[in-house]
Amino acid sequence: MDGILLEPTLYTVKGIAILDNDGNRILAKYYDKNVFPTAKEQRTFEKNLFNKTHRANAEIIMLDGLTCVYRSNVDLFFYVMGSSHENELILMSVLNCLYDSVSQILRKNVEKRAVLESLDIVMLAMDEICDGGIILDADSTAVVARVALRTDDLPLGEQTVAQVFQSAKEQLKWSLLK
Repeated sequence: MDGILLEPTLYTVKGIAILDNDGNRILAKYYDKNVFPTAKEQRTFEKNLFNKTHRANAEIIMLDGLTCVYRSNVDLFFYVMGSSHENELILMSVLNCLYDSVSQILRKNVEKRAVLESLDIVMLAMDEICDGGIILDADSTAVVARVALRTDDLPLGEQTVAQVFQSAKEQLKWSLLK
């Protein structure tokens, strides 16, 4: 940094990506349009990032002026990108929150097929963690609690008897209060 004092900012995350074991995008969000303005540049960066990290045992890499922290699982790679001046520990806390949230949502079954089946909830969790590059939450249990499926949204055949009775009781109560 050579003595340059940077203005503090809340915009710490430049992008979040989940790639499969071939380097193809499962889910990605880029928050700084100045860094990667087009989808083609984003995909080129993702391929380059995957090629540099898929055989490495490290957790962090500097690539194209960005600090990238990453974590791999069975057939998925989770990435969080920030500027070159960003605190790696903050980026790592976002990465851990993302991974732990996805793990809890998928009941410890973090693999490509499961992520694709629950892509809507994973996207919602990603939005709850970071919005527009600003970190909103780094506590995975709080994120999972906010994106959890409500039992009202489950089909009747997938609910337990107690849940059906509770739902019927609440509907009866609301119909009587009207």
